[in-house]
Amino acid sequence: MSKILEVENLATYFHTFKGVVKSVDRISFSMEEGEVLGVVGESGGGKSVTGFSIIRLIDPPGEITADYVLFDGENLMEKSEKEMNQIRGDKITMIFQDPMTSLNPVYTIERQIAEVLKLHQPGITKAQCRARGIELLKEVGIPNAEERIKCYPHQFSGGMRQRVVIAIALAGSPKLIIADEPTTALDVTIQAQVLQLMKRLVSEKGCALMLITHDLAVVSEITDRVNVMYCGHIVESAPTRELIEKPLHPYTRGLLASIPGSGAVREDERLEVIPGMVPNMFDLPKGCKFAPRCAACMEVCREREPETITVSPGRQVACHLCGKGEEDA
Repeated sequence: MSKILEVENLATYFHTFKGVVKSVDRISFSMEEGEVLGVVGESGGGKSVTGFSIIRLIDPPGEITADYVLFDGENLMEKSEKEMNQIRGDKITMIFQDPMTSLNPVYTIERQIAEVLKLHQPGITKAQCRARGIELLKEVGIPNAEERIKCYPHQFSGGMRQRVVIAIALAGSPKLIIADEPTTALDVTIQAQVLQLMKRLVSEKGCALMLITHDLAVVSEITDRVNVMYCGHIVESAPTRELIEKPLHPYTRGLLASIPGSGAVREDERLEVIPGMVPNMFDLPKGCKFAPRCAACMEVCREREPETITVSPGRQVACHLCGKGEEDA
């Protein structure tokens, strides 16, 4: 299986009057064709900015740099804005966090799907747009699609609006879908339905999916691999099952231990919490960014930022404990 995305030393800095915010700080990772990659961590870790940076949706005062961002063998960092507009929404699509703010409230669903189709297929007719729109709504499980396509966003429930957003994301011919917290605003039952829908569509269409979320329980359901992010860094990357069964980084362990019913704690024990807060991005600590909250912190952690090391094939971690061969510490 070949790589669909290769990212090397991606950095996104925001230059503000208070200082520089390093939202994403020199991260590297890749994705295979058909792979589902989870990107997890607390708010402020750089997850969403990573997704926006890949498709260059960052405006000043933000600045994106990278050695390269290879998509399907082409470096997106070298593309013009006109070329990126042809790639966005067609080859790479994004599902945003809140479907109600992603959809235009004064346009019908038909018009919003047609907008994408016309942008990437200039010769398409109105009848073809309508037929394709109905087909897409059926694909994502919206009943009575022939009538519902004439409706406005407010006439759909939250779960159905999210299905519409997924349908729009599939309107082109995507090889990569970036889903930014796609189930945050949904109840548990609808959340499960949407996740299963996305898993099925990715499998049927053979496209890759980057699922950005703060919820490791969600990630454990449908992903093949996981990148754990903290303060703009990828602190651990591993196949999902390996990461769930044997997390290496103390931050990953803390996230897993805080999930009810995860097996990380016994039924008669209280859930663990990670002490403290994510540090101020204008005043990041020296050395390991997680050191002030880490129970296993050593002196070297406060002085020197850990390097990312490969501990086994396909598994990397940035932690001084693992660097000293103390994976089970």
